Amino acid sequence: MALRRELRQFNGFGASFFRVAAAQTGMAADTDMQVMDILDLAGEASAGQLADLMGMTTGAIAKMLNRLEEAGLVRRDRDPNDGRKVIVRLERGKDEMHTVRSILNSLEETWDEAMSRYDEEQLAFLLEFLQHNHALSRKELVQLQEAPLNKERIFSAPLADLESARLIFPSGAFRMNLRASDGKGTLYQARFEGPVPEVKAKDGVVTIRYPRRLWVPSKEKTAAEVALSIAIPWQIVIQGSASEITAELGELNLASLEVKGGLHRSQLDLPAPTGRVPMRISGGASEVIVRRPAGVAALVHLKGWAAEFVFDDQTFGAVGNDVRLQSQGFDPTTPYYDIEVASSASQLTITSD
Repeated sequence: MALRRELRQFNGFGASFFRVAAAQTGMAADTDMQVMDILDLAGEASAGQLADLMGMTTGAIAKMLNRLEEAGLVRRDRDPNDGRKVIVRLERGKDEMHTVRSILNSLEETWDEAMSRYDEEQLAFLLEFLQHNHALSRKELVQLQEAPLNKERIFSAPLADLESARLIFPSGAFRMNLRASDGKGTLYQARFEGPVPEVKAKDGVVTIRYPRRLWVPSKEKTAAEVALSIAIPWQIVIQGSASEITAELGELNLASLEVKGGLHRSQLDLPAPTGRVPMRISGGASEVIVRRPAGVAALVHLKGWAAEFVFDDQTFGAVGNDVRLQSQGFDPTTPYYDIEVASSASQLTITSD
């Protein structure tokens, strides 16, 4: 029908607007201008939120923000309530923003002119139509994300009415990154480089499994980036050899974490716990870094062996075989991490911000 065609054409004009605007301002890509528009509407957003809204990896968003910051268009600040979280805002007072602001203003003026043709009742109808259309489009997007897009290799599932979830990674990747996400209505989102694993999500259990044959030496390396919803608590189990694991869990509600299998390097940035959170690391590793928020207590049981072990402000050499430590002022009645390390490591660091 004619209205449907007009709506599709409207979406096409929107994409064209960002492409032309980016070219006029000398931006590297139309996605740069889209991020500017998001920040103009929202006032501020975290780097993770921008990654979710743009459907991009955190690495790609970081490169984009580097460009925009160097151009004097945005600034990044640490969240005063969570030093690991980066908040992005427009640099509204800078000269570099004048051209961008004039382009965005021209779009708003066009909308003002269009709306001037309608009375209050008609505008109310249009507003309700657009809001309903937005809700339906968002729902369709979530459903579409349940299946992988062949080109982007993205998997996702809706949050629905789940009250808890579990991530199981039974076979590793060459490189793996975990992060927290506040993507509304989405249980998880995963992106992959190289061979795509088997991904299943059922009853709150997300399983990501690479075929074991991938561990035959190959020039084709694998990488996985998995974002988990902060709306519900998660149990995370990662097993199988991996070269590098990075966890940027930020505001995640973490119920438990287990990492086992041979590792080259593992860096785990933990969220603030809501109670006792058990954590277990087993299997050989070259370097393991566990970082918890400032003021969060930890109980550590080193069953394995470490050539160098750093626990907060204490450093030990060649230590292991049933060593027990606790953070200064440890109080078991307050939320804390109960960490058991059963692996051998060249360097083991458990510290706080």
